[in-house]
Amino acid sequence: MKHFMIKYEFRSGTTEAWHQEVGRFIRAIDGDPELKGRIGYRVLKHRDDGSYIHLASVMDDTAQKTLQSRDFFRAYQEMTRKVAGGEVTVTPIEMIGATA
Repeated sequence: MKHFMIKYEFRSGTTEAWHQEVGRFIRAIDGDPELKGRIGYRVLKHRDDGSYIHLASVMDDTAQKTLQSRDFFRAYQEMTRKVAGGEVTVTPIEMIGATA
């Protein structure tokens, strides 16, 4: 399993519209029979400012490539850059431990 952290500061648009876009993206992953259960995705926001963190997990390289081939992924990736004013950081991360 591979994990990624995506970080940015929300700079453009309305948070309501952005949160709806996030929901559409998550529903698209869950609705894709080749991706459902193979991609994990969480979006978190700092309570006190406009900082966002997305945590993505992919089961394997095939799931990652399949996701990246989808039109909805490319559109979401572009929209993320737009709301972030072009400044998005993607960092591969390692899982050290977790609860059950």
